[in-house]
Amino acid sequence: MMKKTIFLFAFFFSLLTFAQIKVVKNESLVEVGKDNSVGLYKKQNKYTFNYQDINTSNLNTFRNFSFLDVNKDFEGLYNLISEGFIDMPASDVTLELPNDILDLHYEINYGQITVQFIHYINKNKKMIGKTHFLTKKQVDKIFGKKANSAQSTAKLLQSGPSTTKKTVPKNKK
Repeated sequence: MMKKTIFLFAFFFSLLTFAQIKVVKNESLVEVGKDNSVGLYKKQNKYTFNYQDINTSNLNTFRNFSFLDVNKDFEGLYNLISEGFIDMPASDVTLELPNDILDLHYEINYGQITVQFIHYINKNKKMIGKTHFLTKKQVDKIFGKKANSAQSTAKLLQSGPSTTKKTVPKNKK
């Protein structure tokens, strides 16, 4: 009789614990863009960069940093990075994210300007992750931009305001 009571108690207790488990709606991340070992993902208004950390001896180390798109921060970040390809900054551009610090480090590699994300994890200057160097074309791909429109925008910015005049042919009498 005692064994049956203990068994029934254990049975009902196990039912109660399983009843506390709920099925959670799985909202997956949407890929904005990806190039090799750097990807950008979006969930609602939160953007997450996922990258392979080349700063560790283990090449299977992937890290990420995130930010919310408040006040068009996504476009602002893209424009800030893109401006560095047009006019390379003399020193790193430092950005403070909610949980991390990010440096945009520009260098010339193989004759072209490249950028590297240097990620200070949890705002700790001792815990550093780094992406490989990215070209403008790779950044455009990661941000989901079309290369042609980005290149034409860059050319417009480089050339400045147009100084050419339209000539209208005169009518002959």
